[in-house]
Order: sequence, then C-alpha cells, then structure tokens
Amino acid sequence: MGSTQYDIVIVGAGIAGSALAHALSTIRPSSAPPLKIALLERSLAEPDRIVGELLQPGGVHALRALGLEWTLEDIGAIPVHGYCVVREGQAVRIPYPGANEGRSFHHGRFVMQLRRAALAARGVEVVEATVNDLVECEATGHVIGARATRKGAGHSENFLADIIFAADGSTSKFRKALGKNLSSPSVKSHFVGAVLEGTGLLPISQHGTVVLVPGSGPVLMYQIEENDTRILIDIKSPLPRDLQTYIKEKVVPFLPSTCQIPVLNAMQKQRLRSMPNAFLPAVMQGQPSLDGKSGLILLGDAWNMRHPLTGGGMTVALSDVVELTRLLTPVLSIIPTPDTPSPLADWSRLVLILHEWHWSRKPLAAMVNILSVALYDLFGGDDHNLRVLQQGCFKYFELGGDCVTGPVSLLSGLAPRPLLLMYHFFRVAFYSIWVLFTHPRPSPAFPHSDSDIKKNVRMITPSVGDYPALFIESICVFWTACVVFGPLLWSEIRWW
Repeated sequence: MGSTQYDIVIVGAGIAGSALAHALSTIRPSSAPPLKIALLERSLAEPDRIVGELLQPGGVHALRALGLEWTLEDIGAIPVHGYCVVREGQAVRIPYPGANEGRSFHHGRFVMQLRRAALAARGVEVVEATVNDLVECEATGHVIGARATRKGAGHSENFLADIIFAADGSTSKFRKALGKNLSSPSVKSHFVGAVLEGTGLLPISQHGTVVLVPGSGPVLMYQIEENDTRILIDIKSPLPRDLQTYIKEKVVPFLPSTCQIPVLNAMQKQRLRSMPNAFLPAVMQGQPSLDGKSGLILLGDAWNMRHPLTGGGMTVALSDVVELTRLLTPVLSIIPTPDTPSPLADWSRLVLILHEWHWSRKPLAAMVNILSVALYDLFGGDDHNLRVLQQGCFKYFELGGDCVTGPVSLLSGLAPRPLLLMYHFFRVAFYSIWVLFTHPRPSPAFPHSDSDIKKNVRMITPSVGDYPALFIESICVFWTACVVFGPLLWSEIRWW
C-alpha cells in the first residue's frame, strides 16, 4: 500500500470541496511554494441531481469573492430576479432588491465548472478515487489521512496530510467522526423532481415560483435552461406508492395552467426521481467534550443541511468557504522550513479557528437554515393554525414595500441578520392574527379548508360577536408560531 504526503486532503469534489480546493490554492503568493492539495472524488463524471440548481444572489456574491463567478458562464444559466408565490390561483411577486440577481442552471454543469477551476489551481491534484476510510495515528487517534482506491486500481493507497476536509455530501460516511450522540439528519418530506419542456411556463419569467398546494407540500419551479424548467414537488414522508396518481390528483390541479400539461407529459416521458429533504444543525467542530476525531473538518452538506425550499444550500456552502479561507489565511501563509513544523500540524490552533468559524458564519447560515424550515412549515402546514399563518404570510407579501424587501433580502442571503428574520417572522404572526379579525372567512356552515375556499363558498366578515372565539384562536396561532420558530432558533444558538 503506497502513501503520498500532502498539506491538505479534501474528500468530495462537489460544490464545497471544489470551491475550497481552489480557494486554498490562492492563499500563497506565486513566489512561494504552493500548498499541496489532494481533491478526491469517487466519480469525475458530470453529476445528475434534481437539487442544487438555484443559486441565490448571496451565493453569486460568494462566488465573486472567490474569483469563481466565471463558473456560471457557458452552462446555459438563467438569471433569477426574485420569487413568485402562488396561492389559490393568485400570484404575488417578490423581487430581489436593487440590481441583485441569482442564477439557475443544471447542477452537473455548474459542478463541472468548479472542478475545472480546481484542476487549474496551483498545487491541486484532482484524483478520481473512492475513499474507504480515514487513516489515524495509532497512538493518538488523530486523523492523518484518507485511505482510497483509485478508479481502475486493484489496491488502496494512503493520501496523508496535516488536515483532512470531508465535503462528501448529505450521506457523508465521516459525519459520525465528529463525536458521539450527535443528532442525525431529520427528514420530514421528499422532493420529487422532473424537468418540464417548453418556454413561458412560469407565471413570471426568470422568477423562482413557489406554489402552495392545499393538503400537500409546496411546489418549487424555476428555469434551468432556456427550454427546461425544473419542478420539485414536496411530498411528506412516507412517499405514496403510486406517485404519478398522487401528483395527478393532489398537485397538478393547483398548478398554474401553463404548467399542468407539461407536468403530465414529463411524468410519461421521465422517471420521477426523489430525494429526502433533510435538516441537520451544525455542531461546533474540534470540541474535546464531543469525543470526536481531531484532524478532520466537515464542510457543506456533510456538516450542515437545511430544507431546499429556499435554495440556500449552495449559498451557505460557498459563504462557508469564503469565511474559512479568510480565517485560515494567516496560518496557511506561513511557509514551513526544515526546522519548523507545518502550521497545520498544530491542531490546538486550528480548534480556535474552528470555534471562530462556527460563530462568524452564524449570521448568514443560521438565518438561511431557520428561514428554510420555518417557511416550509408555514407553506406545507396541514393544521388550522399553520394555514392561518400561511394566509397571513401571503397577504403580508401582498402589502409590498418592506414586507417584501426585508424577507427576500433574508431569503437571498443578502442580509445576514437573524434579528431581522425574527422581526419579520413575528410581524407575519401578528399580521396573521389581524387577518383573522378583519378578513372574510368561510361561513361556519362550511368546513374551514382551502378546498372549500377554492369552491367559492359563501364568505363572511367576522363580527364583534365572533371576537371572543377569535381571541382564543389568535393565542393558539401565536403559540404555533413560537413552536415553529423557537426550536429552530435553539438549534442554531447551541454549539453541540
């Protein structure tokens, strides 16, 4: 079994791994010896996934900071200027502030561009190999490398380094190495995806579209090429046995009319693909109390996941790379000599950097994580209180002005301010209560459900006599908002 020594080994050449390899290679000036970096990837063929195709403006800014904005070129990427939310046939436009815009594209093409950047980076060796295990120091258990088998080889070899980054995705085999008794990803639903053919399918061109479907999860649509539109249908676990029938009966009737026939056509031509929508809060890495492996750092979905409804995953991953590179620059800029060890070998120093990284990334990462799950709970809510909050949220957007600019600045990763998120979330909660008291609702003779509203049943405006019951109902609605927001906030402010 052969061994090769590097400064850094990165496992996984996806979004986070490829961007990190490029970013770390630029730290040392051209006059100094480059960092020797190994980027290991099981398959260098173009990936084929149904998510990771919508990059928010905050992610575009992160790419620009890394000098990688060119990776969005020549892949058929579509500019995205904001969102459109559709409820009961009504649409509200939520534009990005100013001249900011995102991009949507085929995931695999974007990944291949990032890999090209890594291949061209100074000191980076991209290796197509399957990582089988970590290599640990027998005396201390410190991770000193990765054991991998190159494609076509009949034997494994050791890729040794002072520090190992694991960016091997949502099904990471190294997550448990962070420590004992850590939470596993929680899965509430799955996205079922297909590609719709044709143009002009969306209610508002070049806007991500979220359709709120009564009795089911939300539907997300966006263009990924001129004639291709991605549709992601959220279906709560467990998945029904007959997906096509479920979608035809429960989802298609609530989609914009321009999309209904293309969806039916896509189901006949394509195999419906699904992926779990997982939530995994980030833990502070390098803490002795967790009894985790030293020498290993997790990145991307291997470490932190959120619901993909808001398209914030790549923005968080790329921003993490920007912040981590900034913090590692003083260490990696030091050129080791025969008389001085590599600065990366000082794990105690890296632990301090990991601690700072954990909290410095929080304003953006926590905000995106909380918003993604909170919006999903509201948009996919199937009990009465959540439907009240959903209606209040939609009507809040209809107010325009700051009621749109504030939330979309958060969603797009342009305003990393968790307190602003809290402000707008509870404004929505209180506005939902206001809507309860002031807006028409179905007559008590009919069940209070979205399907009945769609049938145009008789609507009545609450009278003073209804106020006592509405007051009790408003307390329940506000409590539900707290139950949605509170645990998510706690998952972000704790470190374990």
